[in-house]
Amino acid sequence: MKILVTGAAGFIGMHLSRRLLEREDEVVGLDNLNDYYPTALKHARLKELEDYKGFRFIKGDIADRDMLPKLFEREQFDAVMNLAAQAGVRYSIENPFAYVESNLVGFANILECCRHYPVRHLVYASSSSVYGGNTKTPFSEDDKVDAPVSLYAATKKANELMASCYSKLYGMSTTGLRFFTVYGPWGRPDMAPMLFAKAISNGEPIKVFNNGDMMRDFTYVADIVEGIIRVIDNPPMEDGDRRRAEVYNIGCSNPVKLMDFINTIEETLGRKAEKMMLPMQKGDVYQTYADTTKLEQAMGYHPSTTLRDGIREFIAWYQSEKNPLK
Repeated sequence: MKILVTGAAGFIGMHLSRRLLEREDEVVGLDNLNDYYPTALKHARLKELEDYKGFRFIKGDIADRDMLPKLFEREQFDAVMNLAAQAGVRYSIENPFAYVESNLVGFANILECCRHYPVRHLVYASSSSVYGGNTKTPFSEDDKVDAPVSLYAATKKANELMASCYSKLYGMSTTGLRFFTVYGPWGRPDMAPMLFAKAISNGEPIKVFNNGDMMRDFTYVADIVEGIIRVIDNPPMEDGDRRRAEVYNIGCSNPVKLMDFINTIEETLGRKAEKMMLPMQKGDVYQTYADTTKLEQAMGYHPSTTLRDGIREFIAWYQSEKNPLK
């Protein structure tokens, strides 16, 4: 298949692109290489892909209404994996218009291109943040998700509604994936694993929010990628409303206490962390916990990487010469 991966220089985008290339798909990677975090990491990720003969990279923005239709018309993609988005819950409080431009305008542009230059399947990144402050666990796709606690979460829920609408109106096959906290080699520097590893390695204090009383459904990136590929290969069928639209949780379904996560990083690094205990941040939630039954039954999805093994792989990469931010 010829697959467009937007956000190809991102954390999940790089790992997904590499896995698709290994099975000999043709991948066109699109990324605007913005400076939300150091671009050196994005360029290093792309360097990991450049030796694959089936990979081509295009610098561009999904919100560009001139460039994107021309790309779709020229390439005639079989499938699209939209990972391009302005990420980060806390950053959305400081820079709301970055989220509107990428996550709403950009996603509408993707939908329009998939409509006018039909693809077999559009898969797109949603987020566990759509569950907001839900207290019922584990989080199920059947739960109400109409009370987001951040603009980022609101844009992701909007994406699900927009995709469902286009599926109904134009017969498009769309699948949204509600990602739970993803970690592993080449991860984002603004997320806890990288922040913790850097601070502990340098003997600096780490920020522990809500005084450490938090739980996250940490999921290793290779397990996430395996799930994504199964979804790409299986477009949804029409439901009773004649929609070809699905939404799945994709996580580990095994939440970990934040302090246990920190302890595992400490043990792997062989150093104790100096901890700065802080209150809960605006837009944050106490816990995330994925019910992945739907994806397991539909796609045979079964994450298999233990937290200890995943952290070991992450730290090995973090300490290696491949990490440009070490």
